[in-house]
Amino acid sequence: MNAVADSTNALPNLETATFGGGCFWCGEAVFQRIPGVKSVVSGFAGGTTVKPSYEAVCTGSTGHAEVIQITFDPKVISYGKLLEVFFEEHDPTTLNRQGNDVGTQYRSIILYANDEQKKIAEEAKAQAAKNHSGPIVTEIVPLRAFYPAEDYHQNYYNLNKDKNPYCSFIIRPKLRKLIDEGVLPKEKE
Repeated sequence: MNAVADSTNALPNLETATFGGGCFWCGEAVFQRIPGVKSVVSGFAGGTTVKPSYEAVCTGSTGHAEVIQITFDPKVISYGKLLEVFFEEHDPTTLNRQGNDVGTQYRSIILYANDEQKKIAEEAKAQAAKNHSGPIVTEIVPLRAFYPAEDYHQNYYNLNKDKNPYCSFIIRPKLRKLIDEGVLPKEKE
């Protein structure tokens, strides 16, 4: 067996991060643009209902938040850097709301996979507090289960940016602001 060939075909050790910061379409669009992020899946976590539907989560009765689960290469981007972007891409000082989206399903939440992620999340929250005038309300809780949202929610902005006014008036300006602030890389034309 050729050791060189084996090492070049080996997959890197990927990690996951799970965050909720309002509408998952926004978070998905932001994190898809970060080098080192391999995939972003919109879904639900933080509640008690098993395999909830979008409609059920919208009632607020499931306890779940709209979240994104990010698969990333820690050799390219760290969990801590992802958290920095997370705290920049939404308002972590508003309880159960982001803009016009109101309800517990839009709460600011970090769902950690292990003790190391918990420690880094707590440090990132403390650091973010220095940049905001109001208290940070972001929950930091263990990830018990993640449920992917229905297919039509996946890759939403990329598939609907010219079709849905929400994309034009909410997501596109958010991306532009984060690019202008240097949080996200400039997009290729």
